[in-house]
Amino acid sequence: MSDQPAQQSTSDLVAKRCKPCEGEVSRYAISAAESQVAALVNWRLTHEGTRIRRDWELPDFRSAVKLINNVAALAEREQHHPDLHLTGYRRVWIEIFTHAIGGLSENDFILAAKIDAITPGP
Repeated sequence: MSDQPAQQSTSDLVAKRCKPCEGEVSRYAISAAESQVAALVNWRLTHEGTRIRRDWELPDFRSAVKLINNVAALAEREQHHPDLHLTGYRRVWIEIFTHAIGGLSENDFILAAKIDAITPGP
């Protein structure tokens, strides 16, 4: 996409809603993805800049499952679904990308900001 979006603040992202996407949006260029992920302190780019990921280590299994359930409820409300992973009974990691375009769109950053708003810190 030649007209890449400007970096948005976390509060700007949280105020938005994910838009339905069936592949009609362009994916973020690596430079735009790097700029936007910088505003999301706990997230990092993966898969050559086509996905974002955040990791947590929770106190116990119940806390980990609760985090996943809360994120799943949010994802349903937003109709944008991340990949959720629970390993080692208390380690959770979430990876987000727009499956229909095989890369990152604004929806991914909106969802990441909203996940940050409902989950424990680093």
